[in-house]
Amino acid sequence: MEFRGVGLTYPGPPPVPALRPCELSVDVGEFVAVVGPSGSGKSTFLNVAGLLDAPTEGTYLLDGIDTAALSDADRTALRGRRIGFVFQAFHLMPHRSATENVMLSMVYSAVPRAERRTRARDALRRVGLAHRFDALPGRLSGGERQRVAIARALAGRPSLLLCDEPTGNLDSGNAETVLALLGELHASGMTVVVITHDRDVAARAGRTVTIRDGILSEERAVDAPGADAPGADAPGADAPGADAPGADAPRAGVHRPEPDPA
Repeated sequence: MEFRGVGLTYPGPPPVPALRPCELSVDVGEFVAVVGPSGSGKSTFLNVAGLLDAPTEGTYLLDGIDTAALSDADRTALRGRRIGFVFQAFHLMPHRSATENVMLSMVYSAVPRAERRTRARDALRRVGLAHRFDALPGRLSGGERQRVAIARALAGRPSLLLCDEPTGNLDSGNAETVLALLGELHASGMTVVVITHDRDVAARAGRTVTIRDGILSEERAVDAPGADAPGADAPGADAPGADAPGADAPRAGVHRPEPDPA
């Protein structure tokens, strides 16, 4: 996925700039965490990256496809083929079995009806739930429900997995299981983008991008987890020569806009 000057402003009055124009490139097979506090713009980023909202400026390329050039129907079809979603709240239908919940994700795709059950059970096996094919969500633990949600996302064989606070409703044990699974998916070649406020979750990713007040920026080494150690913000820490040459510059592919003059 690639953002080229992508921004989103909700119409007013007054207009609300939810995502400031930014540059971001995520290569195939990367594991990227997008970190920020509540109200920072994470949900807007997710909606744009997931083709749920169209940006009001800039260009968003998904697998090299200019999404702005697509009709609404084509955008929906592209989202169904290329993007898998995992949400904090699971969003499983309570009166449907694990297999049926995964199958439902393919109803509006081009997957033939006869193939949906096979794909659903293959995806459940992949997340370690072969023994829970027929279980209803109410009979599953929180970790198992999240794994069903991940299986649902994988059943469509997406090129991008977007996870929104995937461990937010889980205890530490189940959270560790889900994070280990995401790590395995990444190791198998899946492109994974996790939106989170949890630094422990972000630490699993290969890259960390921060969003605050709608401004997207990539962390430097001194901004990474552990940068709050005493002396990290001491006077002169950002002075020329304090860090390795270029350490204060954002990673290539992420634009750090200048702050508003207000």
